[in-house]
Amino acid sequence: MEDSEQAVLAGMLQSAEDAAPVQAVEAVTGVIATALNARGVSLLIADFSGRALVRLTHQPARGGPGQRHDEEDAEILPFDGGPYEQALRRQAPVVVPGDGAWTVLAPVTDRGEAIGLLEIGLPDEPDGEVVNWVARTAHTLAFVVIANRRHTDLFEWGQRTTPFTLSAEIQRRLLPASFTCEAGAFALSGWLEPAASVGGDTFDYSLARNLLHLSVTDAMGHGVASALTATLGVGSLRNTRRRGGNLVAQAEEANRAIAEHANVRGAYVTAVLGRIDLATGRCELLNAGHVPPILVRDGRVAPVDLPGNFPLGMFPDEGYRSGDLPLRPGDRLVMVTDGMRERNAADLDLPGALLGITHLHPREAVRALSDAVLEIAGPALADDATLLVIDWYGDHGPRRSTAGADLARASGQSGEERSRHQR
Repeated sequence: MEDSEQAVLAGMLQSAEDAAPVQAVEAVTGVIATALNARGVSLLIADFSGRALVRLTHQPARGGPGQRHDEEDAEILPFDGGPYEQALRRQAPVVVPGDGAWTVLAPVTDRGEAIGLLEIGLPDEPDGEVVNWVARTAHTLAFVVIANRRHTDLFEWGQRTTPFTLSAEIQRRLLPASFTCEAGAFALSGWLEPAASVGGDTFDYSLARNLLHLSVTDAMGHGVASALTATLGVGSLRNTRRRGGNLVAQAEEANRAIAEHANVRGAYVTAVLGRIDLATGRCELLNAGHVPPILVRDGRVAPVDLPGNFPLGMFPDEGYRSGDLPLRPGDRLVMVTDGMRERNAADLDLPGALLGITHLHPREAVRALSDAVLEIAGPALADDATLLVIDWYGDHGPRRSTAGADLARASGQSGEERSRHQR
């Protein structure tokens, strides 16, 4: 099957390149359907809520909830614990038998980022070779989506099952392109549950050759003014980071930039900045008036004790100090904003919740915590609730992945499955 698989791969890439960006996925799924004599092939993308999949189509939705824009239709499939959700969370293909047909669901994933699912309807029951072929094909489809979504709003529109305000649109542009990243030494995932009136939260990360850069920020206020202050803060932090500045330099430059340029008198941003040496596990952290980061280690949860600093923008000539945290394999570092602790959200037993989800990959852990906050303080939050979860493994080097995901670390894997994937 190797030669035919290479021919299909070449056909997929060529068809994607020949098609317009809005038609690239349809062109690729057409090639897949022909290769497998499939009854139907669809891409279902994960929506921004993390609680549903969305099937994009030019045809009217199949009777379920959906939305329509110009010539595009989106059918929304809320998670219900069934095979679609399980395939996404476990990051493994699922074969669903039907009435004289079989459906293969394969994760569309890149470096741990769950973009969605490839759904293929087949007339005959697939064997293991076919299922593995579909999994590899779904991984290729991830790159088609990543390449083409730069040129069109189609995928972004499909992922928005609720409309964005102007402040939410600005805030969205401040977040990283991928909310999840896996590497040999770590896995991380971020999540932002917006308030009814956006509260200026952001999270960010960047991976260098031997360093992982992290940040979580919270701009004062709500709405557009808060989003603009957050833009100043994140823009300055990224600019100094990309010029090679250390954490103290990043904080001091952002402090001056916000104090000088913010359009609201007295504006400020609280932040936790981090930098992890991937070879040694040395984690440098700087807290600028923010909620302390949390360390989950050996069944215990504790805030990380760091030098105190004023929020960014409060005093333009203020200096900043950082502290060190030596990470050990098995550690989980959690950064949150005060939306996780304010008002009704404070009723959440956060240490208990963190201990209850240690078995979950960061990708699912952030969603579980977000759901827990919404259950207590929702459905509309008074302030943004933002999370960044980093699992530290301590093995800097290539990771072991299958079709875009490290299955040994995926949620829902049994001990036997984990051992098999680690070999």
